[in-house]
Amino acid sequence: MSSASTQASRPSRIACDIFCAVIDNFGDIGVCWRLARQLAGEHGWQVRLLVDDLHAFQKLNASVDVKRARQTVGGIVIEHWHEPAHAGDTLQVADVVIEAFACELPHAYIEAMARRERAPVWFNLEYLSGEDWVADFHLRPSPHPRHALMKTFFFPGLGKGTGGVLKEGDLDARRAAFETSPDARDAWWQAKTGGASPSKDATVISLFAYENPAVDSLLEQWRDANHEIVLLVPEGRISGAIARFFGLPTFAAGAQATRGSLRAHALAFTDQPGYDELLWASDINFVRGEDSFVRAQWAAKPFVWHIYPQADDAHLPKLDAALAHYAHGLPADARAALGRFWHAWNGNGTPDWSDWQRHRARLDARAAAWARELASIGDLAGNLAGFAKSQLK
Repeated sequence: MSSASTQASRPSRIACDIFCAVIDNFGDIGVCWRLARQLAGEHGWQVRLLVDDLHAFQKLNASVDVKRARQTVGGIVIEHWHEPAHAGDTLQVADVVIEAFACELPHAYIEAMARRERAPVWFNLEYLSGEDWVADFHLRPSPHPRHALMKTFFFPGLGKGTGGVLKEGDLDARRAAFETSPDARDAWWQAKTGGASPSKDATVISLFAYENPAVDSLLEQWRDANHEIVLLVPEGRISGAIARFFGLPTFAAGAQATRGSLRAHALAFTDQPGYDELLWASDINFVRGEDSFVRAQWAAKPFVWHIYPQADDAHLPKLDAALAHYAHGLPADARAALGRFWHAWNGNGTPDWSDWQRHRARLDARAAAWARELASIGDLAGNLAGFAKSQLK
């Protein structure tokens, strides 16, 4: 067989372009980078990620060079999408095109898609929601008004009939390896805090949140708790409130402070694998936005979600929808306590730590059960790849 015919007989890798506009914080690029890595690593796709803010990206991955217009990191091509009309340094159209979070593709790229002999599979990857209507709109097609192109809406979700959420194939194994290895945990604590692991009687809490007036009351309750509270705070938007509570000018990475039963450690902003380890090292996780919300669910530990606030409280139905999934199956009193605490953390009332602690055993068990339920709908990358392949046949 000739080399030419051998080459022709090999199936070519699926090429995929992911467009990401960083709107706020790190959620957009965080989700896109996870998706890119999974499509490349687990599905063998040839992935290019076009992102408009390399500085935000570098915070999540130190290998990213903010000065380079085109680079390859971890086998994924990264291009700086530096102006709305720019579609990367080379106008190549992929087999699968993902428009993350309605970021709007450059007109030049859409024109090139329309000229392609075979139109690409074009996804609009939406934000995550646990609301029931998501299943009705997931995979709904939308024809382009001028070109023979079809865009498919892909909705992440927490229930059946949705796209699911991102989860790497080896995540459970990595978590189990960390949680069952005293040496790994001790090494983590030494590296992050400069000290040994806390006693088993302590409650370890990670706190990753937007600015939140409810934190003052919670810090006071932890100070006065009848057992040790170890608080791990990644440096960020909540750090100022922590500093004020301890009477410090700042609470930057490496800082430590103690008041009453509360001992707090400020941690450096971490990459994505490091954040997973923080969740695994903690007993309870306070998370914000979308990406850390998803990772907390896979950590199988009780968590409290600070949803991104929207005008006219438009975020609250999304909060309640997520609660309906997560709290399903809990006894009524525990379900009510969880709802009260989540709502208080999101601006409606004062968080009651003793109320939370009364239901701690049930919340622990529910967190583990929910992780198994969520996994049953499949992971987002696998669901997206499966649908794309069915359209490329």
